[in-house]
Amino acid sequence: MELRGYQREAAGPALRGRNCIIWLPTGAGKTRAAVHVCRRHLESRRGGRVAVLVNKVHLVDQHAKKEFHVLQKDFRVAAISGGSSHKSFFAEVAKQSDVVICTAQILQNALVSREEDTRMELTDFSLLVIDECHHTHKEAVYNKIMLNYLQRKLSGQQGLPQILGLTASPGTGGATSFEGAVEHILQICANLDAEKITSAQEEVQHLQSQVPQPRKQYDLCQERPQDPFGERLKKMMERIQRHLEMPNLPQDFGTQTYEQRVVELEKRAAETFSGKTRLCALHLRKYNDALLINDTVRMIDAFQYLHQFYATERDVRNPTEQFLVKTFEENRTSLQALAGDQRYENPRLGKLEEILREHFQPLGISRGIVFTKTRQSAHSLLRWLQDVATLRGQHVRAAVLTGAGYSNQTRHMTQNEQQDVIKQFREGTLNLLFSTSVAEEGLDIPECNIVVRYGLMTNEIAMMQAQGRARAKNSVYSVLAKANSGELSRELLNENLVELMERAIRAVQAMPEQEYSLKIRELQGVAVASWLMKETRISERRQLHDPDAVCLYCINCSTTVCCGSDLRTVEDMHHVNINPNFGLYYKVSSGKIQFQRTFRDWEPGCRIACRECSQEWGMEMIYRHVKLPILCIKNFVVETPAEKRTYKKWSAVTFPIKEFDYLEYCSSTHGQSL
Repeated sequence: MELRGYQREAAGPALRGRNCIIWLPTGAGKTRAAVHVCRRHLESRRGGRVAVLVNKVHLVDQHAKKEFHVLQKDFRVAAISGGSSHKSFFAEVAKQSDVVICTAQILQNALVSREEDTRMELTDFSLLVIDECHHTHKEAVYNKIMLNYLQRKLSGQQGLPQILGLTASPGTGGATSFEGAVEHILQICANLDAEKITSAQEEVQHLQSQVPQPRKQYDLCQERPQDPFGERLKKMMERIQRHLEMPNLPQDFGTQTYEQRVVELEKRAAETFSGKTRLCALHLRKYNDALLINDTVRMIDAFQYLHQFYATERDVRNPTEQFLVKTFEENRTSLQALAGDQRYENPRLGKLEEILREHFQPLGISRGIVFTKTRQSAHSLLRWLQDVATLRGQHVRAAVLTGAGYSNQTRHMTQNEQQDVIKQFREGTLNLLFSTSVAEEGLDIPECNIVVRYGLMTNEIAMMQAQGRARAKNSVYSVLAKANSGELSRELLNENLVELMERAIRAVQAMPEQEYSLKIRELQGVAVASWLMKETRISERRQLHDPDAVCLYCINCSTTVCCGSDLRTVEDMHHVNINPNFGLYYKVSSGKIQFQRTFRDWEPGCRIACRECSQEWGMEMIYRHVKLPILCIKNFVVETPAEKRTYKKWSAVTFPIKEFDYLEYCSSTHGQSL
């Protein structure tokens, strides 16, 4: 496998066994350079073992089939992701492999496992390749792995693996000054224990000739001249706010700021058991979502969103619920009529139609991606396309590509569905994708000749990743935004930040070796010390309250649900209630939840909801033939002797939760020892 000149230059220090970061643009073949480093590493080191870490599940399969397959003739290569049946046997598979490609979380789980047969050590590997390594910061899994590494390194442990990071865009970490950007680049280098950040310097002209840059254009549209549909929604929101009798609530409807305010209001209301306020805040948030949808796509999409929300099961005995349903029902007919009036349609869509008509000719071979913010808008844009006469037909063959994570708002794609869409796009069966950020980073998607950023406000990293998808010759990268909008000014800022990042990287590359080493060592010392302090604080926080003194309430109707002492953890992950009387408080939905993958000791059961108000609480798990209810913390208010509050994650609660003891549970519930 021959490397191009610029790849050889960038991979030089890694080939000599040094820790480094390879910084090359999207499409320049960073992964190919990494494969070459892995081959050389394994050839020169007896008993070597490589872990290739990725941050998204679909990249495991891609790397295995598209890049690392060339090693299979000489080495044992395994690919394991959260979606694979090998996940439970990661340690076993890894120890029998020369190269293991996996999601970072799987390696992290093995590093912290307390069971001998599933545990692994960093020293079990001789090389770690970290893909999209700019994610090695803060709470990211990459950083947890590297903090473990740095702690061992600073305490003098020998035999730690070589580190190779790959990135197209380290970013500036939110810094807008040169000094701040340099500090960010140094921090990423310190986190990855990199002796160097390498790129094409002598071979830069060769790189530019091999990786063409797209032509960037700004496609600007105006605001709707009139928006009677949006105005009607705002009047309904005003009515709900009057009903709340909270005159200080803001009225900047249809903005992210307003959404933050009502989310906070909903949270506070749940914690103070103010059912009326919580319900109104929840509905105001839905109306705000509808305004944001109306601003992004069609009026009918916003109407359908509210229509579906009000079609779900409601507690009709509740007077606040009655008022809110009545408010919608009284306006339903006029909203639907306005949503169908083409005079008030979104100007963004007219502009998108122009762009797609220009690039997708009936006999053309175009291929494109339209990046949009949410799954909701990706699906809405596909429905819009199917309704546009000039684009409907055989020459535009479109689909949606979104993330595999679960979302309340829109059905998520399974990993198989993602793979299927990408395969069809590669083969040309599909030639247009409406995608969320899932396709921005790392995905091996064929060269597109048109990439559209549709009303997006993101950072410079996402901008560069999306731009890197337009790799065909004479390709176009379009920024479709409203004139004088926040999204336009953010894109212009991103262009400046990319230049700032490049200057900062060059400055770090030019630093004298000793000065660089001292700075890296200092940053590593601070990172490890603050991590250890944080771990201590978390551990102390988990012991603040006695579980017997903790009470959980349904977030919706404030029914008392259980004590903290009724809870146990299964596999350090799932939080279950073992009180046999708990079944009196919930009802079970019909039909089991279906997951794509199987688990070693358990399988999913049905969803569970509050018997009083139908608020979703979690799901049942069947663990070694025992049925246990798993609780999702965000669906409850937790009361301790100190306060009542809601949590997003179980890891933040202030009381200890014991590990589930299977034998003890069986003997107590069946009255006999197994």
